[in-house]
Amino acid sequence: MPKAELHIHIEGSLEPELIFAMAARNGVAIAYSSVEELRQAYAFSNLQSFLDIYYAGASVLLHEQDFHDMAWAYLERAAADNVVHAEIFFDPQTHTARGVDMGVVINGLHRACVEAKARLGVDASLILCFLRHLSEDDALETLQQALPYRDKFIGVGLDSSEVGHPPEKFARVFEKCRGLGLHLVAHAGEEGPPAYVWTALDVLKVERIDHGVQSTKDPALMKRLAQDRIALTVCPLSNLKLCVFPQLADHNIRELLDAGLAATINSDDPAYFGGYMNENFTQTFAATGLTAAHAYQLAKNSFDASFTDAATKRRYTDMLDAVFTAFE
Repeated sequence: MPKAELHIHIEGSLEPELIFAMAARNGVAIAYSSVEELRQAYAFSNLQSFLDIYYAGASVLLHEQDFHDMAWAYLERAAADNVVHAEIFFDPQTHTARGVDMGVVINGLHRACVEAKARLGVDASLILCFLRHLSEDDALETLQQALPYRDKFIGVGLDSSEVGHPPEKFARVFEKCRGLGLHLVAHAGEEGPPAYVWTALDVLKVERIDHGVQSTKDPALMKRLAQDRIALTVCPLSNLKLCVFPQLADHNIRELLDAGLAATINSDDPAYFGGYMNENFTQTFAATGLTAAHAYQLAKNSFDASFTDAATKRRYTDMLDAVFTAFE
């Protein structure tokens, strides 16, 4: 079925083979002797243990072509999974802190997005994310550096270490972004409490919640999310790999859908978490017993929650309906 991916960190799609190829191309030393050794290091106990190796992997990205090649590799995988629309997160602070120019990052990623439309039939756009373990002043400076490239990204998000860094820490920068007409999203309620989801909605005024699986602990929040049709960009294999749920069968995706929430399935950091979009669907469905009706709803939610215009959403939904009609 056609689907949209709304929660993909492009740096988290960097496969070990590409990391080694770029390290060789750019003369960057990495702490692993082989692709296999690097892959074996992908054993995470929590979000922070993942982030440590994620930032190490990103160190090989230096030139515009590197960012293009990383995005292109993801977009080819997305096309193979019949992702027709992707809204891609990127973390400029990970790169500017290493002396890589903002324009190098954005221009490389954007060029791949433009090519994907023409060559793969995938409509892709960029969402700039602020790293929440850094200061809001750092985020404001990052926004200023990005503004010359305002036409190449559609929104801003908030990611990285969640616990101890509540959304309201970034109230000023999100208010400024809202004034610029940028779409607003934020990671909340992955490892952090439901309170983080509330403040992402009420202080940052985000349009979507990334993750949000802890929302089931707060009935009032669940009611709010359902009534306001606030989409959750859920990432099941990520939740499993980072020990948010002990096993995939324990995932609460069915509970979210059955409560009327606009939940979606996404891959998050697929190179690290064991699967791109279709793998997230097939493994989650196998473990939880979700039905064809749930599959349709998840895909429909992904289109409804996307930052495309109404006509494009209708076109995507018509494509989805045609697939389900053919299989009835």
